[in-house]
Amino acid sequence: MTQFVEQNDKFQLKGRDFLDLEDFTSEELQYLLDYAIELKRKQKAGEVYQPLKGKTLGMIFEKSSTRTRVSFEVGMYQLGGHPLFLSRNDLQIGRGEPISDTAQVLSRYVDGIMIRTFAHTTLTDLAKYASVPVINALTDWSHPCQAMADYQTVLEHKGKLAGLKTAFIGDGNNMAHSLMMGAAKFGMHFAIAAPEGYLPDAEMTARSMTVAAATGGSVLVTGDIREAIADADIVYTDVWASMGFEEEQKIREKAFAEYQVNEELVKYAKPDYMFLHCLPAHRGEEVSAGVIDGPNSLIFDEAENRLHAQKAIMAAIM
Repeated sequence: MTQFVEQNDKFQLKGRDFLDLEDFTSEELQYLLDYAIELKRKQKAGEVYQPLKGKTLGMIFEKSSTRTRVSFEVGMYQLGGHPLFLSRNDLQIGRGEPISDTAQVLSRYVDGIMIRTFAHTTLTDLAKYASVPVINALTDWSHPCQAMADYQTVLEHKGKLAGLKTAFIGDGNNMAHSLMMGAAKFGMHFAIAAPEGYLPDAEMTARSMTVAAATGGSVLVTGDIREAIADADIVYTDVWASMGFEEEQKIREKAFAEYQVNEELVKYAKPDYMFLHCLPAHRGEEVSAGVIDGPNSLIFDEAENRLHAQKAIMAAIM
Protein backbone atom coordinates (compact mmCIF):
# COMPACT_ATOMS: atom_id res chain seq x y z
CA MET A 1 0.00 0.00 0.00
CA THR A 2 3.08 2.24 -0.04
CA GLN A 3 2.16 3.72 -3.43
CA PHE A 4 -1.26 4.79 -2.14
CA VAL A 5 0.24 6.39 0.96
CA GLU A 6 2.69 8.28 -1.23
CA GLN A 7 -0.06 9.41 -3.60
CA ASN A 8 -2.21 10.50 -0.66
CA ASP A 9 0.69 12.66 0.51
CA LYS A 10 1.11 13.99 -3.03
CA PHE A 11 -2.54 15.02 -3.29
CA GLN A 12 -2.63 16.25 0.33
CA LEU A 13 -5.99 14.62 1.04
CA LYS A 14 -5.41 14.09 4.75
CA GLY A 15 -7.59 16.40 6.79
CA ARG A 16 -9.79 17.48 3.87
CA ASP A 17 -13.58 17.30 3.82
CA PHE A 18 -15.40 15.10 1.29
CA LEU A 19 -18.45 17.24 0.53
CA ASP A 20 -18.80 17.16 -3.26
CA LEU A 21 -16.94 15.69 -6.23
CA GLU A 22 -16.57 19.22 -7.56
CA ASP A 23 -14.06 19.92 -4.77
CA PHE A 24 -11.57 17.35 -6.10
CA THR A 25 -9.47 17.15 -9.25
CA SER A 26 -9.95 14.37 -11.76
CA GLU A 27 -6.61 12.90 -10.68
CA GLU A 28 -7.62 12.90 -7.01
CA LEU A 29 -10.91 11.17 -7.76
CA GLN A 30 -9.16 8.58 -9.93
CA TYR A 31 -6.72 7.93 -7.08
CA LEU A 32 -9.65 7.32 -4.71
CA LEU A 33 -11.21 4.85 -7.16
CA ASP A 34 -7.92 2.97 -7.55
CA TYR A 35 -7.51 2.94 -3.77
CA ALA A 36 -11.06 1.58 -3.37
CA ILE A 37 -10.37 -1.24 -5.82
CA GLU A 38 -7.17 -2.16 -3.97
CA LEU A 39 -8.96 -2.11 -0.58
CA LYS A 40 -11.64 -4.36 -2.07
CA ARG A 41 -8.96 -6.79 -3.27
CA LYS A 42 -7.36 -6.87 0.17
CA GLN A 43 -10.70 -7.44 1.90
CA LYS A 44 -11.60 -10.29 -0.47
CA ALA A 45 -8.17 -11.85 0.13
CA GLY A 46 -8.61 -11.66 3.90
CA GLU A 47 -5.70 -9.24 4.31
CA VAL A 48 -5.94 -7.07 7.41
CA TYR A 49 -5.38 -3.38 6.75
CA GLN A 50 -6.09 -0.98 9.61
CA PRO A 51 -4.78 2.54 8.95
CA LEU A 52 -7.55 4.02 11.13
CA LYS A 53 -6.79 1.95 14.22
CA GLY A 54 -7.73 3.94 17.32
CA LYS A 55 -9.79 6.49 15.39
CA THR A 56 -13.53 7.15 15.70
CA LEU A 57 -16.05 8.26 13.08
CA GLY A 58 -19.12 10.11 14.33
CA MET A 59 -22.06 9.23 12.06
CA ILE A 60 -24.98 11.68 12.13
CA PHE A 61 -28.21 10.39 10.57
CA GLU A 62 -31.11 12.75 10.02
CA LYS A 63 -32.34 10.51 7.18
CA SER A 64 -32.88 6.77 7.52
CA SER A 65 -30.56 4.39 5.72
CA THR A 66 -29.67 0.78 4.94
CA ARG A 67 -26.60 0.87 2.70
CA THR A 68 -25.08 4.06 4.12
CA ARG A 69 -25.16 3.03 7.75
CA VAL A 70 -24.02 -0.55 7.24
CA SER A 71 -21.27 0.29 4.75
CA PHE A 72 -19.80 3.08 6.88
CA GLU A 73 -19.96 1.04 10.09
CA VAL A 74 -18.45 -2.07 8.55
CA GLY A 75 -15.88 0.03 6.69
CA MET A 76 -14.66 1.71 9.86
CA TYR A 77 -14.39 -1.65 11.64
CA GLN A 78 -12.40 -3.11 8.75
CA LEU A 79 -10.05 -0.09 8.77
CA GLY A 80 -9.45 -0.64 12.49
CA GLY A 81 -11.55 2.27 13.70
CA HIS A 82 -14.77 2.68 15.67
CA PRO A 83 -18.05 3.92 14.15
CA LEU A 84 -20.40 5.87 16.42
CA PHE A 85 -24.03 5.99 15.26
CA LEU A 86 -25.83 9.22 16.17
CA SER A 87 -29.45 9.73 15.16
CA ARG A 88 -31.06 13.15 15.34
CA ASN A 89 -32.76 12.07 18.56
CA ASP A 90 -29.39 11.10 20.06
CA LEU A 91 -28.03 14.63 19.62
CA GLN A 92 -29.00 18.02 20.96
CA ILE A 93 -29.54 19.30 17.40
CA GLY A 94 -32.88 17.52 17.73
CA ARG A 95 -33.68 20.04 20.47
CA GLY A 96 -32.37 23.09 18.68
CA GLU A 97 -28.63 23.18 19.40
CA PRO A 98 -26.86 25.10 16.61
CA ILE A 99 -24.99 22.89 14.16
CA SER A 100 -21.92 25.07 14.82
CA ASP A 101 -21.89 24.04 18.49
CA THR A 102 -22.43 20.38 17.62
CA ALA A 103 -19.56 20.52 15.12
CA GLN A 104 -17.13 22.04 17.57
CA VAL A 105 -18.05 19.66 20.39
CA LEU A 106 -17.87 16.52 18.25
CA SER A 107 -14.50 17.66 16.89
CA ARG A 108 -13.12 17.37 20.44
CA TYR A 109 -14.20 13.70 20.61
CA VAL A 110 -14.00 12.09 17.18
CA ASP A 111 -11.53 11.97 14.28
CA GLY A 112 -14.07 12.40 11.50
CA ILE A 113 -17.78 13.13 11.03
CA MET A 114 -20.15 11.65 8.47
CA ILE A 115 -23.60 13.16 8.02
CA ARG A 116 -26.69 12.07 6.10
CA THR A 117 -29.13 14.94 6.15
CA PHE A 118 -31.67 17.02 4.24
CA ALA A 119 -30.46 20.59 3.67
CA HIS A 120 -27.03 20.91 2.06
CA THR A 121 -26.38 23.95 4.25
CA THR A 122 -26.47 21.65 7.30
CA LEU A 123 -23.52 19.79 5.78
CA THR A 124 -21.57 22.89 4.80
CA ASP A 125 -22.16 24.55 8.18
CA LEU A 126 -20.99 21.37 9.91
CA ALA A 127 -17.82 21.37 7.81
CA LYS A 128 -17.27 25.08 8.39
CA TYR A 129 -17.19 24.72 12.17
CA ALA A 130 -15.70 21.22 12.53
CA SER A 131 -11.95 20.86 12.91
CA VAL A 132 -12.00 17.22 11.72
CA PRO A 133 -12.83 15.90 8.23
CA VAL A 134 -16.52 15.85 7.30
CA ILE A 135 -18.03 13.39 4.79
CA ASN A 136 -21.24 13.97 2.83
CA ALA A 137 -23.23 10.74 3.09
CA LEU A 138 -26.19 12.38 1.29
CA THR A 139 -27.98 15.70 1.22
CA ASP A 140 -30.88 16.91 -0.90
CA TRP A 141 -28.28 18.50 -3.18
CA SER A 142 -25.75 15.69 -3.76
CA HIS A 143 -24.70 12.11 -3.03
CA PRO A 144 -20.96 11.93 -3.84
CA CYS A 145 -20.19 8.67 -1.99
CA GLN A 146 -22.81 6.84 -4.06
CA ALA A 147 -21.44 8.32 -7.28
CA MET A 148 -17.93 7.13 -6.38
CA ALA A 149 -19.25 3.61 -5.78
CA ASP A 150 -21.12 3.81 -9.10
CA TYR A 151 -18.07 4.80 -11.12
CA GLN A 152 -15.94 2.23 -9.29
CA THR A 153 -18.43 -0.38 -10.52
CA VAL A 154 -18.21 0.93 -14.08
CA LEU A 155 -14.40 0.94 -13.97
CA GLU A 156 -14.31 -2.64 -12.71
CA HIS A 157 -16.65 -3.94 -15.42
CA LYS A 158 -15.75 -1.71 -18.37
CA GLY A 159 -12.05 -1.26 -17.67
CA LYS A 160 -12.21 2.49 -18.21
CA LEU A 161 -14.34 5.58 -17.65
CA ALA A 162 -13.22 8.20 -20.18
CA GLY A 163 -15.33 8.19 -23.32
CA LEU A 164 -18.18 6.10 -21.89
CA LYS A 165 -21.74 7.43 -21.84
CA THR A 166 -23.98 7.50 -18.79
CA ALA A 167 -27.69 8.00 -19.40
CA PHE A 168 -29.73 9.07 -16.38
CA ILE A 169 -33.49 8.73 -16.80
CA GLY A 170 -35.64 10.49 -14.21
CA ASP A 171 -35.54 13.20 -11.57
CA GLY A 172 -32.67 15.70 -11.79
CA ASN A 173 -32.03 15.21 -8.08
CA ASN A 174 -29.04 14.86 -5.76
CA MET A 175 -28.03 11.62 -7.47
CA ALA A 176 -28.16 13.20 -10.90
CA HIS A 177 -26.02 16.12 -9.70
CA SER A 178 -23.24 13.90 -8.37
CA LEU A 179 -23.29 11.53 -11.34
CA MET A 180 -23.20 14.45 -13.76
CA MET A 181 -20.24 16.14 -12.09
CA GLY A 182 -18.48 12.77 -11.67
CA ALA A 183 -18.91 11.98 -15.36
CA ALA A 184 -17.50 15.38 -16.26
CA LYS A 185 -14.49 14.88 -13.98
CA PHE A 186 -13.74 11.49 -15.55
CA GLY A 187 -14.09 12.64 -19.16
CA MET A 188 -17.34 10.77 -19.71
CA HIS A 189 -20.46 11.72 -21.65
CA PHE A 190 -23.51 12.31 -19.46
CA ALA A 191 -27.08 12.65 -20.68
CA ILE A 192 -30.14 13.14 -18.50
CA ALA A 193 -33.76 12.93 -19.62
CA ALA A 194 -36.28 14.50 -17.24
CA PRO A 195 -39.63 16.25 -17.59
CA GLU A 196 -39.88 20.02 -17.34
CA GLY A 197 -39.82 21.08 -13.71
CA TYR A 198 -37.57 18.19 -12.69
CA LEU A 199 -34.38 19.08 -14.55
CA PRO A 200 -31.05 19.22 -12.68
CA ASP A 201 -30.00 22.57 -11.22
CA ALA A 202 -29.01 24.97 -14.01
CA GLU A 203 -25.85 26.21 -12.26
CA MET A 204 -24.69 22.67 -11.49
CA THR A 205 -25.32 21.74 -15.12
CA ALA A 206 -23.32 24.73 -16.35
CA ARG A 207 -20.40 23.95 -14.03
CA SER A 208 -20.44 20.31 -15.10
CA MET A 209 -20.38 21.36 -18.74
CA THR A 210 -17.34 23.54 -18.06
CA VAL A 211 -15.50 20.66 -16.40
CA ALA A 212 -16.51 18.27 -19.19
CA ALA A 213 -15.17 20.65 -21.83
CA ALA A 214 -11.74 20.43 -20.21
CA THR A 215 -11.71 16.63 -19.82
CA GLY A 216 -13.11 15.61 -23.19
CA GLY A 217 -16.53 14.71 -21.84
CA SER A 218 -19.95 16.25 -22.44
CA VAL A 219 -23.25 16.96 -20.69
CA LEU A 220 -26.69 16.82 -22.30
CA VAL A 221 -29.99 17.76 -20.63
CA THR A 222 -33.10 16.80 -22.58
CA GLY A 223 -36.74 15.80 -22.25
CA ASP A 224 -36.29 13.11 -24.90
CA ILE A 225 -35.60 9.74 -23.26
CA ARG A 226 -34.54 8.11 -26.52
CA GLU A 227 -32.03 10.86 -27.22
CA ALA A 228 -30.58 10.50 -23.73
CA ILE A 229 -30.26 6.71 -23.77
CA ALA A 230 -29.03 6.35 -27.36
CA ASP A 231 -25.82 4.24 -27.40
CA ALA A 232 -25.45 4.50 -23.62
CA ASP A 233 -22.86 2.35 -21.85
CA ILE A 234 -24.48 2.91 -18.46
CA VAL A 235 -28.21 3.32 -17.86
CA TYR A 236 -29.14 4.79 -14.48
CA THR A 237 -32.35 5.72 -12.74
CA ASP A 238 -33.57 6.60 -9.25
CA VAL A 239 -36.90 6.69 -7.46
CA TRP A 240 -39.29 9.38 -8.65
CA ALA A 241 -39.92 10.70 -5.14
CA SER A 242 -36.77 10.77 -3.02
CA MET A 243 -36.78 11.01 0.77
CA GLY A 244 -38.39 14.27 1.80
CA PHE A 245 -40.62 14.37 -1.30
CA GLU A 246 -42.96 11.49 -0.46
CA GLU A 247 -45.97 13.81 -0.32
CA GLU A 248 -45.40 14.49 -4.04
CA GLN A 249 -45.57 10.79 -4.97
CA LYS A 250 -48.83 10.95 -6.93
CA ILE A 251 -47.87 14.16 -8.71
CA ARG A 252 -44.50 12.72 -9.65
CA GLU A 253 -46.00 9.43 -10.83
CA LYS A 254 -47.97 11.42 -13.37
CA ALA A 255 -45.03 13.61 -14.39
CA PHE A 256 -42.66 10.65 -14.84
CA ALA A 257 -45.12 8.19 -16.36
CA GLU A 258 -43.23 8.15 -19.67
CA TYR A 259 -39.79 7.95 -18.05
CA GLN A 260 -39.71 4.34 -16.91
CA VAL A 261 -36.58 2.35 -17.75
CA ASN A 262 -37.97 -0.83 -19.29
CA GLU A 263 -37.16 -3.49 -21.86
CA GLU A 264 -38.30 -1.35 -24.77
CA LEU A 265 -36.30 1.70 -23.75
CA VAL A 266 -32.99 -0.09 -23.13
CA LYS A 267 -33.02 -1.36 -26.73
CA TYR A 268 -31.68 2.09 -27.63
CA ALA A 269 -28.65 1.63 -25.33
CA LYS A 270 -25.62 -0.43 -26.30
CA PRO A 271 -26.23 -4.20 -26.15
CA ASP A 272 -23.72 -4.57 -23.30
CA TYR A 273 -25.08 -1.61 -21.31
CA MET A 274 -24.83 -1.68 -17.50
CA PHE A 275 -27.94 -0.93 -15.49
CA LEU A 276 -27.35 0.86 -12.19
CA HIS A 277 -29.68 2.12 -9.45
CA CYS A 278 -28.66 3.60 -6.08
CA LEU A 279 -31.49 1.71 -4.30
CA PRO A 280 -34.00 1.30 -2.81
CA ALA A 281 -35.90 0.70 -6.05
CA HIS A 282 -39.61 0.60 -6.86
CA ARG A 283 -40.07 -2.12 -9.46
CA GLY A 284 -42.88 -1.22 -11.82
CA GLU A 285 -42.36 2.51 -11.30
CA GLU A 286 -39.02 4.01 -12.36
CA VAL A 287 -37.74 0.64 -13.61
CA SER A 288 -39.28 -2.62 -14.76
CA ALA A 289 -38.47 -5.85 -12.96
CA GLY A 290 -37.17 -7.24 -16.24
CA VAL A 291 -34.42 -4.60 -16.38
CA ILE A 292 -33.40 -4.31 -12.73
CA ASP A 293 -33.36 -8.08 -12.28
CA GLY A 294 -32.03 -8.77 -15.76
CA PRO A 295 -28.58 -9.83 -17.00
CA ASN A 296 -27.34 -6.25 -17.52
CA SER A 297 -28.10 -5.19 -13.96
CA LEU A 298 -25.16 -4.69 -11.60
CA ILE A 299 -27.06 -3.11 -8.72
CA PHE A 300 -25.65 -5.42 -6.06
CA ASP A 301 -22.02 -5.01 -7.19
CA GLU A 302 -22.79 -1.31 -7.08
CA ALA A 303 -24.26 -1.52 -3.57
CA GLU A 304 -21.26 -3.52 -2.34
CA ASN A 305 -18.89 -0.89 -3.66
CA ARG A 306 -20.34 1.67 -1.26
CA LEU A 307 -18.25 -0.17 1.34
CA HIS A 308 -15.00 -0.03 -0.62
CA ALA A 309 -15.37 3.48 -2.06
CA GLN A 310 -16.13 4.92 1.38
CA LYS A 311 -13.25 3.01 2.96
CA ALA A 312 -10.92 4.69 0.47
CA ILE A 313 -12.38 8.10 1.26
CA MET A 314 -12.12 7.59 5.03
CA ALA A 315 -8.59 6.17 4.87
CA ALA A 316 -7.44 9.03 2.65
CA ILE A 317 -8.86 11.98 4.58
CA MET A 318 -8.74 10.58 8.13
